[in-house]
Amino acid sequence: MRTLAEWLEFQESVHPRAIELGLERVTEVAHRLGVAAPAFRVLTVGGTNGKGSVAAHADALLRALGTRAGLFTSPHLVRYNERIRVMGAEAGDAELIEAFERIEAARGTTTLTFFEYNTLAALVIFAAREVEIAVLEVGLGGRLDATNLLSADVAVVASVGLDHSDWLGESLESIGREKAGIFRAGRPAILGTADMPASVLAAIDALPARALIAGRDFTFERAGERWSYRGPGLRLDDLAPPSLAGSIQYRNAATALTAVAALNAAAPLPGALERRTVNAALADVHLGGRLQIVPGAVEWILDIAHNEPAARVLATHLRERALPRTTGPAGRGRTLAVAGVLADKDAAGIAAALAPLIDHWIVCALPGPRGASAAALAARLQLPRSHATLADSVEAGCERARALARPGDRVVVFGSFHTVGPALEWLRIY
Repeated sequence: MRTLAEWLEFQESVHPRAIELGLERVTEVAHRLGVAAPAFRVLTVGGTNGKGSVAAHADALLRALGTRAGLFTSPHLVRYNERIRVMGAEAGDAELIEAFERIEAARGTTTLTFFEYNTLAALVIFAAREVEIAVLEVGLGGRLDATNLLSADVAVVASVGLDHSDWLGESLESIGREKAGIFRAGRPAILGTADMPASVLAAIDALPARALIAGRDFTFERAGERWSYRGPGLRLDDLAPPSLAGSIQYRNAATALTAVAALNAAAPLPGALERRTVNAALADVHLGGRLQIVPGAVEWILDIAHNEPAARVLATHLRERALPRTTGPAGRGRTLAVAGVLADKDAAGIAAALAPLIDHWIVCALPGPRGASAAALAARLQLPRSHATLADSVEAGCERARALARPGDRVVVFGSFHTVGPALEWLRIY
Protein backbone atom coordinates (compact mmCIF):
# COMPACT_ATOMS: atom_id res chain seq x y z
CA MET A 1 0.00 0.00 0.00
CA ARG A 2 1.33 3.45 -0.94
CA THR A 3 1.77 6.15 1.67
CA LEU A 4 0.23 9.58 1.04
CA ALA A 5 3.61 10.94 -0.04
CA GLU A 6 4.05 8.03 -2.46
CA TRP A 7 0.58 8.61 -3.91
CA LEU A 8 1.34 12.29 -4.52
CA GLU A 9 4.64 11.45 -6.20
CA PHE A 10 2.88 8.86 -8.37
CA GLN A 11 0.17 11.31 -9.43
CA GLU A 12 2.74 13.75 -10.78
CA SER A 13 3.88 11.10 -13.29
CA VAL A 14 0.57 9.74 -14.62
CA HIS A 15 -0.27 12.44 -17.17
CA PRO A 16 2.33 13.63 -19.71
CA ARG A 17 1.67 17.30 -18.85
CA ALA A 18 1.56 18.87 -15.38
CA ILE A 19 -1.31 21.12 -16.52
CA GLU A 20 -3.83 20.29 -19.22
CA LEU A 21 -7.07 22.18 -19.13
CA GLY A 22 -10.16 20.29 -20.25
CA LEU A 23 -13.11 18.44 -18.76
CA GLU A 24 -13.45 15.29 -20.87
CA ARG A 25 -11.04 13.01 -18.98
CA VAL A 26 -11.89 14.13 -15.45
CA THR A 27 -15.64 14.05 -16.15
CA GLU A 28 -15.39 10.51 -17.53
CA VAL A 29 -13.68 9.29 -14.35
CA ALA A 30 -16.14 11.26 -12.18
CA HIS A 31 -19.01 9.38 -13.84
CA ARG A 32 -17.30 6.05 -13.14
CA LEU A 33 -16.90 7.08 -9.49
CA GLY A 34 -20.52 8.19 -9.22
CA VAL A 35 -19.61 11.77 -8.23
CA ALA A 36 -20.43 13.62 -11.48
CA ALA A 37 -23.93 14.44 -10.20
CA PRO A 38 -23.56 14.55 -6.41
CA ALA A 39 -26.34 14.93 -3.87
CA PHE A 40 -24.72 18.03 -2.37
CA ARG A 41 -25.14 21.57 -3.67
CA VAL A 42 -22.14 23.42 -5.09
CA LEU A 43 -20.75 26.92 -4.61
CA THR A 44 -17.87 27.50 -7.04
CA VAL A 45 -15.50 30.42 -6.45
CA GLY A 46 -13.14 31.68 -9.13
CA GLY A 47 -11.17 34.82 -9.91
CA THR A 48 -7.62 36.04 -10.22
CA ASN A 49 -7.28 37.20 -6.62
CA GLY A 50 -9.54 36.95 -3.58
CA LYS A 51 -11.08 33.58 -4.43
CA GLY A 52 -9.40 31.78 -1.53
CA SER A 53 -10.62 34.39 0.95
CA VAL A 54 -14.16 34.38 -0.46
CA ALA A 55 -14.24 30.57 -0.30
CA ALA A 56 -12.99 30.57 3.30
CA HIS A 57 -15.60 33.15 4.36
CA ALA A 58 -18.37 31.21 2.59
CA ASP A 59 -17.34 27.96 4.27
CA ALA A 60 -17.33 29.61 7.70
CA LEU A 61 -20.76 31.16 7.08
CA LEU A 62 -22.26 27.85 5.96
CA ARG A 63 -20.90 26.05 9.02
CA ALA A 64 -22.15 28.79 11.35
CA LEU A 65 -25.61 28.36 9.80
CA GLY A 66 -25.60 24.65 10.68
CA THR A 67 -24.81 23.33 7.21
CA ARG A 68 -22.52 20.33 6.81
CA ALA A 69 -19.98 21.98 4.52
CA GLY A 70 -16.97 20.80 2.56
CA LEU A 71 -14.22 23.12 1.32
CA PHE A 72 -11.81 22.40 -1.53
CA THR A 73 -8.90 24.81 -2.11
CA SER A 74 -5.52 24.77 -3.80
CA PRO A 75 -2.61 24.81 -3.70
CA HIS A 76 -1.57 24.03 -0.13
CA LEU A 77 0.98 25.87 1.96
CA VAL A 78 2.52 23.05 4.01
CA ARG A 79 0.34 19.91 4.00
CA TYR A 80 -1.60 18.45 1.08
CA ASN A 81 -4.42 17.70 3.55
CA GLU A 82 -5.15 21.45 3.73
CA ARG A 83 -6.81 21.23 0.32
CA ILE A 84 -9.84 19.19 1.46
CA ARG A 85 -11.78 20.05 4.61
CA VAL A 86 -15.10 18.91 6.04
CA MET A 87 -16.65 21.07 8.76
CA GLY A 88 -13.37 22.95 9.03
CA ALA A 89 -11.20 19.87 9.65
CA GLU A 90 -8.55 18.68 7.19
CA ALA A 91 -8.98 15.33 5.47
CA GLY A 92 -6.87 12.62 7.09
CA ASP A 93 -4.14 10.65 5.34
CA ALA A 94 -6.17 7.43 5.47
CA GLU A 95 -9.26 8.86 3.77
CA LEU A 96 -7.13 10.58 1.13
CA ILE A 97 -5.41 7.28 0.38
CA GLU A 98 -8.76 5.50 0.22
CA ALA A 99 -10.06 8.13 -2.22
CA PHE A 100 -6.94 7.78 -4.39
CA GLU A 101 -7.34 4.00 -4.45
CA ARG A 102 -10.93 4.38 -5.65
CA ILE A 103 -9.87 6.86 -8.34
CA GLU A 104 -7.08 4.59 -9.52
CA ALA A 105 -9.45 1.64 -9.79
CA ALA A 106 -11.97 3.75 -11.74
CA ARG A 107 -9.71 5.57 -14.18
CA GLY A 108 -8.54 2.54 -16.19
CA THR A 109 -6.38 3.83 -19.04
CA THR A 110 -7.56 7.44 -18.63
CA THR A 111 -4.71 9.66 -17.46
CA LEU A 112 -5.24 12.42 -14.92
CA THR A 113 -3.23 15.46 -13.88
CA PHE A 114 -2.22 16.05 -10.26
CA PHE A 115 -5.01 18.62 -9.87
CA GLU A 116 -7.60 16.33 -11.44
CA TYR A 117 -6.76 13.61 -8.90
CA ASN A 118 -7.09 16.27 -6.22
CA THR A 119 -10.50 17.45 -7.44
CA LEU A 120 -11.88 13.92 -7.71
CA ALA A 121 -10.56 13.05 -4.24
CA ALA A 122 -12.42 16.05 -2.83
CA LEU A 123 -15.67 14.97 -4.49
CA VAL A 124 -15.25 11.36 -3.30
CA ILE A 125 -14.59 12.47 0.28
CA PHE A 126 -17.45 14.99 0.27
CA ALA A 127 -19.86 12.32 -0.96
CA ALA A 128 -18.64 9.79 1.62
CA ARG A 129 -18.90 12.36 4.42
CA GLU A 130 -22.38 13.40 3.23
CA VAL A 131 -21.71 17.11 3.00
CA GLU A 132 -24.72 19.26 2.15
CA ILE A 133 -22.88 22.05 0.33
CA ALA A 134 -19.40 21.94 -1.18
CA VAL A 135 -17.40 25.15 -1.67
CA LEU A 136 -15.00 24.61 -4.58
CA GLU A 137 -12.17 27.03 -5.30
CA VAL A 138 -11.26 27.06 -9.00
CA GLY A 139 -7.68 26.04 -9.67
CA LEU A 140 -6.88 27.81 -12.96
CA GLY A 141 -9.26 29.81 -15.12
CA GLY A 142 -12.74 28.37 -14.82
CA ARG A 143 -14.33 27.13 -18.02
CA LEU A 144 -11.92 24.19 -18.44
CA ASP A 145 -10.87 23.79 -14.80
CA ALA A 146 -11.58 20.38 -13.26
CA THR A 147 -13.90 21.91 -10.65
CA ASN A 148 -16.20 22.96 -13.49
CA LEU A 149 -17.23 19.35 -14.16
CA LEU A 150 -19.98 20.13 -11.64
CA SER A 151 -22.64 22.73 -12.42
CA ALA A 152 -22.51 25.29 -9.66
CA ASP A 153 -25.76 26.22 -7.92
CA VAL A 154 -24.12 29.57 -7.21
CA ALA A 155 -20.86 30.81 -8.72
CA VAL A 156 -18.56 33.71 -7.82
CA VAL A 157 -15.85 35.50 -9.77
CA ALA A 158 -14.03 37.58 -7.16
CA SER A 159 -11.82 39.58 -9.55
CA VAL A 160 -10.15 39.43 -12.95
CA GLY A 161 -6.51 40.40 -13.50
CA LEU A 162 -3.61 39.49 -15.72
CA ASP A 163 -2.25 36.12 -14.63
CA HIS A 164 -1.72 32.66 -16.18
CA SER A 165 -1.63 34.33 -19.59
CA ASP A 166 -0.02 31.24 -21.17
CA TRP A 167 -3.23 29.33 -20.45
CA LEU A 168 -5.98 31.95 -20.36
CA GLY A 169 -4.91 34.52 -22.95
CA GLU A 170 -2.97 37.77 -23.02
CA SER A 171 -5.88 40.17 -22.42
CA LEU A 172 -8.29 40.82 -19.56
CA GLU A 173 -11.14 40.11 -21.98
CA SER A 174 -9.91 36.59 -22.76
CA ILE A 175 -9.10 35.87 -19.12
CA GLY A 176 -12.52 37.15 -18.02
CA ARG A 177 -14.24 34.96 -20.61
CA GLU A 178 -12.48 31.87 -19.23
CA LYS A 179 -13.30 32.72 -15.63
CA ALA A 180 -16.97 33.38 -16.45
CA GLY A 181 -17.23 29.80 -17.71
CA ILE A 182 -18.24 28.66 -14.20
CA PHE A 183 -21.60 30.46 -14.44
CA ARG A 184 -24.77 28.53 -15.31
CA ALA A 185 -28.01 29.58 -16.97
CA GLY A 186 -30.69 30.80 -14.61
CA ARG A 187 -28.43 30.64 -11.56
CA PRO A 188 -26.79 33.39 -9.48
CA ALA A 189 -23.54 34.77 -10.93
CA ILE A 190 -21.85 36.89 -8.29
CA LEU A 191 -19.16 39.43 -9.14
CA GLY A 192 -16.96 40.57 -6.25
CA THR A 193 -16.23 43.88 -7.97
CA ALA A 194 -17.89 45.95 -10.67
CA ASP A 195 -14.46 46.40 -12.26
CA MET A 196 -14.82 43.47 -14.65
CA PRO A 197 -13.95 43.03 -18.33
CA ALA A 198 -16.90 43.33 -20.70
CA SER A 199 -16.49 39.65 -21.57
CA VAL A 200 -17.65 38.62 -18.08
CA LEU A 201 -20.89 40.56 -18.34
CA ALA A 202 -21.38 39.35 -21.92
CA ALA A 203 -21.04 35.74 -20.76
CA ILE A 204 -23.64 36.29 -18.03
CA ASP A 205 -26.06 37.90 -20.50
CA ALA A 206 -25.57 35.13 -23.07
CA LEU A 207 -26.54 32.28 -20.70
CA PRO A 208 -28.46 34.15 -19.23
CA ALA A 209 -27.44 33.92 -15.57
CA ARG A 210 -28.67 36.12 -12.71
CA ALA A 211 -25.99 38.72 -12.08
CA LEU A 212 -25.37 40.04 -8.56
CA ILE A 213 -22.71 42.71 -8.82
CA ALA A 214 -20.81 44.42 -6.00
CA GLY A 215 -21.75 48.08 -5.71
CA ARG A 216 -24.97 47.57 -7.65
CA ASP A 217 -26.83 44.59 -6.19
CA PHE A 218 -24.99 44.31 -2.90
CA THR A 219 -22.97 46.85 -0.94
CA PHE A 220 -21.01 47.19 2.28
CA GLU A 221 -20.12 50.26 4.29
CA ARG A 222 -17.48 50.59 6.97
CA ALA A 223 -17.71 52.67 10.14
CA GLY A 224 -14.28 52.27 11.67
CA GLU A 225 -13.75 48.55 11.96
CA ARG A 226 -17.46 47.73 12.15
CA TRP A 227 -19.47 47.48 8.95
CA SER A 228 -22.90 47.02 7.45
CA TYR A 229 -24.17 44.94 4.53
CA ARG A 230 -27.03 45.46 2.08
CA GLY A 231 -28.02 42.75 -0.40
CA PRO A 232 -31.11 41.21 -1.98
CA GLY A 233 -33.56 40.68 0.86
CA LEU A 234 -30.87 41.05 3.53
CA ARG A 235 -29.74 44.00 5.68
CA LEU A 236 -27.19 43.57 8.44
CA ASP A 237 -25.74 46.32 10.65
CA ASP A 238 -22.96 46.58 13.22
CA LEU A 239 -21.05 43.57 11.88
CA ALA A 240 -17.73 42.58 13.43
CA PRO A 241 -14.61 43.02 11.30
CA PRO A 242 -13.38 39.97 9.40
CA SER A 243 -10.69 38.06 11.25
CA LEU A 244 -8.47 38.09 8.16
CA ALA A 245 -6.27 41.18 7.98
CA GLY A 246 -6.58 43.91 5.37
CA SER A 247 -9.38 46.19 4.21
CA ILE A 248 -9.91 43.99 1.12
CA GLN A 249 -11.45 41.36 3.41
CA TYR A 250 -14.59 43.46 3.92
CA ARG A 251 -15.27 43.13 0.20
CA ASN A 252 -14.44 39.42 0.25
CA ALA A 253 -16.72 38.85 3.24
CA ALA A 254 -19.57 40.78 1.56
CA THR A 255 -19.12 38.72 -1.60
CA ALA A 256 -19.24 35.46 0.37
CA LEU A 257 -22.29 36.67 2.28
CA THR A 258 -24.06 37.36 -1.01
CA ALA A 259 -23.24 33.86 -2.26
CA VAL A 260 -24.53 32.20 0.91
CA ALA A 261 -27.67 34.36 0.85
CA ALA A 262 -28.27 33.22 -2.75
CA LEU A 263 -27.98 29.58 -1.69
CA ASN A 264 -30.37 30.26 1.16
CA ALA A 265 -32.87 31.92 -1.17
CA ALA A 266 -32.90 28.87 -3.44
CA ALA A 267 -33.31 26.35 -0.60
CA PRO A 268 -33.35 27.54 3.02
CA LEU A 269 -30.31 26.72 5.13
CA PRO A 270 -30.74 25.42 8.71
CA GLY A 271 -29.86 28.68 10.45
CA ALA A 272 -30.88 32.32 10.03
CA LEU A 273 -28.65 34.90 8.37
CA GLU A 274 -28.59 37.34 11.27
CA ARG A 275 -25.92 39.54 12.83
CA ARG A 276 -24.95 37.18 15.66
CA THR A 277 -24.46 34.22 13.32
CA VAL A 278 -22.53 36.23 10.74
CA ASN A 279 -20.26 37.68 13.42
CA ALA A 280 -19.54 34.20 14.76
CA ALA A 281 -18.64 33.05 11.25
CA LEU A 282 -16.36 36.04 10.55
CA ALA A 283 -14.47 35.30 13.76
CA ASP A 284 -13.94 31.69 12.64
CA VAL A 285 -12.24 32.39 9.29
CA HIS A 286 -8.66 31.15 9.08
CA LEU A 287 -6.55 31.29 5.95
CA GLY A 288 -2.79 30.96 6.10
CA GLY A 289 -0.58 33.14 3.97
CA ARG A 290 -3.10 35.86 3.19
CA LEU A 291 -1.95 39.00 4.97
CA GLN A 292 -1.04 36.73 7.88
CA ILE A 293 0.42 38.66 10.81
CA VAL A 294 2.96 37.16 13.20
CA PRO A 295 3.39 39.77 15.97
CA GLY A 296 6.55 40.42 17.93
CA ALA A 297 9.32 42.95 18.43
CA VAL A 298 9.88 42.35 14.74
CA GLU A 299 6.54 41.85 13.00
CA TRP A 300 6.29 39.31 10.18
CA ILE A 301 3.64 39.69 7.48
CA LEU A 302 3.14 36.79 5.06
CA ASP A 303 1.12 37.13 1.89
CA ILE A 304 1.23 35.02 -1.26
CA ALA A 305 0.96 38.09 -3.57
CA HIS A 306 2.05 36.14 -6.65
CA ASN A 307 0.86 38.64 -9.27
CA GLU A 308 0.76 42.41 -9.72
CA PRO A 309 -2.89 42.97 -8.63
CA ALA A 310 -2.29 40.98 -5.42
CA ALA A 311 0.93 42.93 -4.82
CA ARG A 312 -1.05 46.17 -5.04
CA VAL A 313 -3.46 44.85 -2.39
CA LEU A 314 -0.49 43.95 -0.18
CA ALA A 315 0.96 47.43 -0.72
CA THR A 316 -2.33 49.01 0.39
CA HIS A 317 -2.28 46.90 3.54
CA LEU A 318 1.31 47.89 4.32
CA ARG A 319 0.38 51.57 3.97
CA GLU A 320 -2.64 51.08 6.23
CA ARG A 321 -0.57 49.25 8.81
CA ALA A 322 1.79 52.02 9.86
CA LEU A 323 5.23 51.15 11.18
CA PRO A 324 5.92 52.07 14.81
CA ARG A 325 8.10 55.07 15.61
CA THR A 326 11.61 54.16 16.77
CA THR A 327 14.67 55.93 18.06
CA GLY A 328 16.62 55.03 14.93
CA PRO A 329 17.96 57.63 12.48
CA ALA A 330 14.90 57.37 10.25
CA GLY A 331 12.48 57.72 13.16
CA ARG A 332 10.56 54.64 12.10
CA GLY A 333 11.02 50.94 11.62
CA ARG A 334 12.15 49.49 8.31
CA THR A 335 10.38 47.09 6.00
CA LEU A 336 12.45 44.13 4.86
CA ALA A 337 11.19 41.95 2.02
CA VAL A 338 11.75 38.21 1.70
CA ALA A 339 10.67 37.63 -1.90
CA GLY A 340 10.43 34.49 -4.00
CA VAL A 341 8.60 34.58 -7.35
CA LEU A 342 8.19 31.75 -9.86
CA ALA A 343 9.83 32.18 -13.26
CA ASP A 344 6.50 32.40 -15.13
CA LYS A 345 5.14 35.24 -12.99
CA ASP A 346 5.33 39.01 -13.52
CA ALA A 347 8.14 39.71 -11.08
CA ALA A 348 8.69 43.25 -12.37
CA GLY A 349 5.02 44.13 -11.85
CA ILE A 350 5.09 42.74 -8.32
CA ALA A 351 8.24 44.71 -7.51
CA ALA A 352 6.87 47.95 -8.97
CA ALA A 353 3.80 47.74 -6.72
CA LEU A 354 5.84 47.18 -3.56
CA ALA A 355 9.17 48.91 -4.16
CA PRO A 356 8.19 52.29 -2.61
CA LEU A 357 7.48 50.50 0.69
CA ILE A 358 10.56 48.24 0.89
CA ASP A 359 13.80 49.38 2.51
CA HIS A 360 15.78 46.24 1.67
CA TRP A 361 15.07 43.14 -0.44
CA ILE A 362 16.15 39.61 0.34
CA VAL A 363 15.65 37.71 -2.90
CA CYS A 364 15.24 33.94 -2.61
CA ALA A 365 15.86 31.11 -5.06
CA LEU A 366 12.90 28.77 -5.57
CA PRO A 367 13.30 25.11 -6.52
CA GLY A 368 11.57 23.08 -9.23
CA PRO A 369 11.02 23.55 -12.96
CA ARG A 370 9.20 26.86 -12.44
CA GLY A 371 11.76 28.14 -9.96
CA ALA A 372 14.86 30.23 -10.58
CA SER A 373 18.08 31.33 -8.92
CA ALA A 374 18.13 34.36 -6.65
CA ALA A 375 20.34 36.23 -9.12
CA ALA A 376 17.91 35.57 -11.98
CA LEU A 377 14.97 36.72 -9.86
CA ALA A 378 16.79 39.88 -8.75
CA ALA A 379 17.34 40.75 -12.42
CA ARG A 380 13.62 40.19 -13.18
CA LEU A 381 12.65 42.31 -10.17
CA GLN A 382 14.84 45.07 -11.67
CA LEU A 383 16.39 45.89 -8.31
CA PRO A 384 19.63 47.84 -7.81
CA ARG A 385 22.24 45.42 -6.46
CA SER A 386 22.74 47.64 -3.41
CA HIS A 387 19.09 47.14 -2.43
CA ALA A 388 19.11 43.34 -2.56
CA THR A 389 20.63 40.42 -0.70
CA LEU A 390 20.58 37.04 -2.45
CA ALA A 391 19.57 33.83 -0.64
CA ASP A 392 19.80 30.24 -1.88
CA SER A 393 16.45 29.29 -0.31
CA VAL A 394 13.45 30.79 1.45
CA GLU A 395 14.74 29.44 4.77
CA ALA A 396 18.10 31.12 4.21
CA GLY A 397 16.27 34.34 3.30
CA CYS A 398 14.28 34.20 6.53
CA GLU A 399 17.48 33.64 8.51
CA ARG A 400 19.05 36.66 6.85
CA ALA A 401 15.97 38.79 7.57
CA ARG A 402 16.05 37.80 11.22
CA ALA A 403 19.70 38.76 11.43
CA LEU A 404 19.14 42.15 9.78
CA ALA A 405 15.90 43.13 11.55
CA ARG A 406 15.84 45.38 14.60
CA PRO A 407 12.96 45.93 17.05
CA GLY A 408 10.34 48.04 15.32
CA ASP A 409 11.12 46.62 11.87
CA ARG A 410 8.82 44.34 9.92
CA VAL A 411 9.58 41.49 7.54
CA VAL A 412 7.21 40.96 4.62
CA VAL A 413 7.33 37.51 2.97
CA PHE A 414 5.62 37.24 -0.41
CA GLY A 415 5.67 36.12 -4.03
CA SER A 416 4.35 32.54 -4.09
CA PHE A 417 2.83 29.67 -2.16
CA HIS A 418 6.33 28.20 -2.57
CA THR A 419 7.72 31.15 -0.59
CA VAL A 420 5.11 31.59 2.13
CA GLY A 421 4.77 27.85 2.89
CA PRO A 422 8.46 27.30 3.72
CA ALA A 423 8.51 30.58 5.65
CA LEU A 424 5.58 29.44 7.81
CA GLU A 425 7.41 26.18 8.51
CA TRP A 426 10.59 28.11 9.33
CA LEU A 427 8.58 30.32 11.71
CA ARG A 428 7.07 27.13 13.21
CA ILE A 429 3.54 28.37 12.53
CA TYR A 430 2.49 24.96 11.09
